[in-house]
Amino acid sequence: MFTATREPGPAERPAPLARPVDALLEATVAGSFSRLGYLARRSIERWGEPPRMDGRVAVVTGASSGIGRAAALALAGLGAEVVVLGRDADRTHAVADGIRASGASASAAVVDVAEGASITAFVEQLRARHGRLDALVHCAGALLRSYQVNGDGIELTVATHVLGPYRLTYGLAPLLKRAGSATVVIVSSGGMYTERFDLEHLEMPRDRYDGVKAYARAKRAQVVLAHAWSRRWSSEGVASYSMHPGWVDTPGLTSGLPSFRLGPLLRRPEEGADTAVWLAAGGARSQAGGPGERSAGAENGFWHDRRRRSELRLPWTRPAKPLEDQGRRLWEWCARRTGLGVEV
Repeated sequence: MFTATREPGPAERPAPLARPVDALLEATVAGSFSRLGYLARRSIERWGEPPRMDGRVAVVTGASSGIGRAAALALAGLGAEVVVLGRDADRTHAVADGIRASGASASAAVVDVAEGASITAFVEQLRARHGRLDALVHCAGALLRSYQVNGDGIELTVATHVLGPYRLTYGLAPLLKRAGSATVVIVSSGGMYTERFDLEHLEMPRDRYDGVKAYARAKRAQVVLAHAWSRRWSSEGVASYSMHPGWVDTPGLTSGLPSFRLGPLLRRPEEGADTAVWLAAGGARSQAGGPGERSAGAENGFWHDRRRRSELRLPWTRPAKPLEDQGRRLWEWCARRTGLGVEV
C-alpha cells in the first residue's frame, strides 16, 4: 500500500505565493494550459519526484509516441515494469527496447484500443503473465478530421476514447483489485471544457460529423467514466483519475490540428505526461496532508498540473443530470456496446 511521504524539507515546501499564483494561472486558458503555466507551477510549488514504483507493474496505452511514450519512459524511470501498448509494431517495440537498454524492465504489446478483439487478446495475455497490475494509464487517442468506423462499425473517436478504455479497464479490473492500491489514469483534454456530457449525442453520425466536437465530447465522457470507475472500485483499493495535460507538442496535435501552432508555448511531451505519471505512481495519495484532505479528492477527480481542478469552465456545459447519474448511464451504454459489465 502507498503510505504518506516524509515531511518535506524547507527547500521542497511550496513558496507562500504558490496557491495565489496557481489560481491566477488557472483563471486563464493560456496561462494554465501553456508551457509557461507548467514551468511556473513546477518552480513555485517545488515539485518533487513522484513516488517510486519498484516492483510494480504499469500498463500504458498509446505509448509508441507523444504523451504515452513519455509516460512509459517516466514510469520505467521510477522503477516500474512497464507494458508498452501501441498500434505501430516498430515504434512500440522501439520504446520497450529503449527502456530495457536503460536497465529498466519493459515489454511491448501491439494493441489497437479501438478494436475489441485486440483488447480482449491482450487482456488474456496479461492476466496469464501477471498476478496483479498497479497502474493503468490510458494515453491512446486521435483527433480525426473525417468520419471513420472500427471493425465493428462503431465511430472511431468513440471506439478509441470511450469504449476502448472501458473494455480494457473492465478486463484488467481483477488485476487492479489484486494489487491492493492501484491507480487508473485516463488522459483527457482541456478541449472537453467546450462540451457538456450528452450521451444521446456522444456518437456523431457521418452526415453531421465534426472531428473537433467529436473529440471534445469523447474527452468529456472520459471524465465521467473515470468517476464511474472510482465509485465502483475505490472501496477495493483502485483509485481512478482523469487529467488534462495542457497544450502539448505531439504528433497527434500536428495531424489533428495542423493550424494550432503556438511554438514555444506548447509543452514538451514529458511535461504533458507529468501529472499522469505522478497520479499513476500514487502522488495524490501520498501527498502531505491529513486524512480529511486525502479523502476529499486524493483518489478521484479531474487533475491538471498536480492539482484537482474544476470540471466546468463554461456555463452552458453544466450537466443536465447529477454526475452519479451520468456515470451510471454511461456505464450501462458502454456495457451494452461491449457486452461487458452488464448488470442483471
